[in-house]
Amino acid sequence: MQTTASVGRDAIAGEMDKARQAFHRLLDHATDADLRRRSNGTKWTNEQLLFHMLFGYLVTRALLILVRIFGRLPDGASKAFAQLLDAAHRPFHLINYLGSCAGARIIPYSHMRDRFDRVITALERSLGTEHEAALRRGMFYPPTWDPFFTGYMTLADLYRYPTQHFNYHRNQLTLANT
Repeated sequence: MQTTASVGRDAIAGEMDKARQAFHRLLDHATDADLRRRSNGTKWTNEQLLFHMLFGYLVTRALLILVRIFGRLPDGASKAFAQLLDAAHRPFHLINYLGSCAGARIIPYSHMRDRFDRVITALERSLGTEHEAALRRGMFYPPTWDPFFTGYMTLADLYRYPTQHFNYHRNQLTLANT
């Protein structure tokens, strides 16, 4: 992953804004039949996958807190934490799957737009207030949890993560008019 030093805050915020616009288009054109249809390459329906794409941004807010804490500790602390999480990857994947199934019921697609807008706005505001030194701090991550988690991620890497996750899953949607 590139860090903010090579990508820039404006580029990261721009990526998030493009995702926001894409999410709006996906929701605007999805029919009830589209939302019930299975996605491509996952066990989720399109509605569940749309929630999962939103959830990637929601969970990033919590992950940023972890980097802010572990980034100030010796590397061994986050390395041990990542190894512990890696050992629990099987239950994590089940919880991740079931959580998106339930999440789509709790936040139906009719409410996803507002939630997506709020989380993007919050992430962009947070990104704008980060000090350069903080953006370079990082921690070890469990790479078995997500294809976009690398063994070590900086705060800047983490700001880019949800959009990479979003773009990956966007290609798995089977919406007719997108």
